[in-house]
Amino acid sequence: MENDENIAVHKTQPVNGIQRNTFMNGPDQVVPSSNYNVWEPEGAVKLRLAPRGVAAEPPVSVPGLLTRIASRYPDLKALCTKKADGKWHKITYKQYRERVRTVAKGFLKLGLERYHSVCIIGFNSEPWFLSDLAAIHAGGFAAGIYTTNSAEACFHCLSSSRANICTVQDKKQLEKILSIKSRLPHLKAIVQWEGTVDTSIPGVYSWDQLMEIGSKESDTALDNVLKHIAVNECCTLVYTSGTVGPPKAVMLSHDNLIWDAHTISIRCGDMQPEAERLVSFLPLSHVAAQVLDIYTSMTKGISVFFAQPDALKGSIVETLKEVRPTRFLAVPRVFEKMHEKIVAVGASRGAITRYIAGLARNATYNYHMARIDGYEGTSFGYRLAKSLVISKALDALGLDQCKMYISSAAPMSPEIKKFFMSLDMPIVEAFGMSEMAGAHALSIYPKMKLDSVGELLDGTETRFDGSVSPNGPGEICMRGRHLMMGYLNDKEKTQEAIDDEGWIHSGDIGRVDDFDLLYVTGRIKELLITAGGENVAPVPIEQVVQAELRHVGYAVLIGDKRKFLSMLITIKTKVDNETGAALDALEPEAQKWVTSLGSKATTLSEISKTKDPAVHKAIEEGIARANKKAISNAQKVQKFAILPADLSMPSGELGPTLKIKRNVVYDKYKDIIEDFYRE
Repeated sequence: MENDENIAVHKTQPVNGIQRNTFMNGPDQVVPSSNYNVWEPEGAVKLRLAPRGVAAEPPVSVPGLLTRIASRYPDLKALCTKKADGKWHKITYKQYRERVRTVAKGFLKLGLERYHSVCIIGFNSEPWFLSDLAAIHAGGFAAGIYTTNSAEACFHCLSSSRANICTVQDKKQLEKILSIKSRLPHLKAIVQWEGTVDTSIPGVYSWDQLMEIGSKESDTALDNVLKHIAVNECCTLVYTSGTVGPPKAVMLSHDNLIWDAHTISIRCGDMQPEAERLVSFLPLSHVAAQVLDIYTSMTKGISVFFAQPDALKGSIVETLKEVRPTRFLAVPRVFEKMHEKIVAVGASRGAITRYIAGLARNATYNYHMARIDGYEGTSFGYRLAKSLVISKALDALGLDQCKMYISSAAPMSPEIKKFFMSLDMPIVEAFGMSEMAGAHALSIYPKMKLDSVGELLDGTETRFDGSVSPNGPGEICMRGRHLMMGYLNDKEKTQEAIDDEGWIHSGDIGRVDDFDLLYVTGRIKELLITAGGENVAPVPIEQVVQAELRHVGYAVLIGDKRKFLSMLITIKTKVDNETGAALDALEPEAQKWVTSLGSKATTLSEISKTKDPAVHKAIEEGIARANKKAISNAQKVQKFAILPADLSMPSGELGPTLKIKRNVVYDKYKDIIEDFYRE
């Protein structure tokens, strides 16, 4: 083990010929750099400061922000965890900062080196937050790993980030890391925060041991490290979940994260620290959850409540009922699942109840659409609907005190937005990417449109490559203080993504209207170019089909370099609550639908194998209805097939945010696809 003096300083690297040791006014200092992009772990970047506005505000480091919020609201609830006895354990912002410092001292003692990482793998929890911030305080990088990652995928993250320490939730995750530990020369310690820990294994520690180690260390070494930290250095690595090649490590600086979080908090409007509550349940390895749950909460003093590990399998509603959040962030698939359950409950009600609920939803939807169109008053119908019906529905969901609903990470169907708008839940979309530290556009109701992905954030820049108009359409290119530093150790990929003028090319096709509302019309990599030369964006067509056939699980459009479009269809099935894998048995509402068609099938594989005539006809009719909405004949679906299994993460067709991995689907079902186009 190194002595305290060596732990505090380590070996420093020159920046533009200046020894980094010269700069000891951290953590909120800016070290000199003439480069906007770097890929070396020790690199620093030039900040994209503007002469005025939000992009001109002084930069703040992650440790600096935590110190400020702990000083301003020392007794405010920061992190809240539900214990086994059913009671919520809460720590204040003052305690939050103290625990971060204790863990950081523990990390230093265990051997965390400057510009090396602490990898974190587990469900959202207090130890996850503490590991993240402590890694940064101790001069390292925080790097989240998806809990669903295989051991080899974990190896890539730990190896490429030179991880000295890995914190894991439980024995299951520990075993993954132990199976690859011999190939990780930088890895010095593994800390398990939940369950029984076998500390007889060399280099394995329990969370309590880590806290004890840190509490025995003086503040000297940590304070020395903090003096060397700079806001324009890397503090976090976010691994992209790409479908081609190993994930790239996006280098995000203190300024990237804190500036984007601050800008988001401004866009969100009036936020009262004592009254704001957030439920953390989306994977923190994803930049959207990380920026909102960890960093935006620190900018405004929001109380974060951790959901249960099985949140995405159904328990989230119970947590919402207990917490009554004021802000709610989810991915489209979560809203879609909520939609399915609400519809199923509604279908079980009596005819009169359904009729009244329908009137209430129509009145509520019309009110919100009027607001979006500029009407500022309220109608008697809306007030009555809210009082008698809608308020009860929101109360049952635990969302009666929620002021903002945000969807991120994937496109959301306008039909789903309409449904929730009729329940007094106007969902706004956030658009961004890991490389932009999260959000680049975010709408605030009522300045929104159902088909827009958000209003461009103040202080950001946007242009549309390949367009003759400054408003697009063209490839969405972005620039601003939230633009990443680069891809770790990958000069080629960094320069490929960011052009000579500093614009990152998103790969998305879009446009902006006169109100700065952004619209995404397709993705270049997903764009299908038919044999006839027609450019077809698959997502809008898939969404129309799903709107016509609500019991369809996934619809995947085929047609690149083909003479016509075809589609792979799944029907919703039950899900294994432990693994998240799609089961063969049909989901109850889908089963009712199949039975109503006259079919005796009870499983998806049976429907697929027998090409069930009744189900096949119903889907054919639904696609025919969708085709009537197509803008051209080339965008009509000509053939389809029902797959033998629904898509899921465990089977590899969905990513961590439940987006379709199209290349995986294409490869897995290539024989079915080829059958579409046989002469």
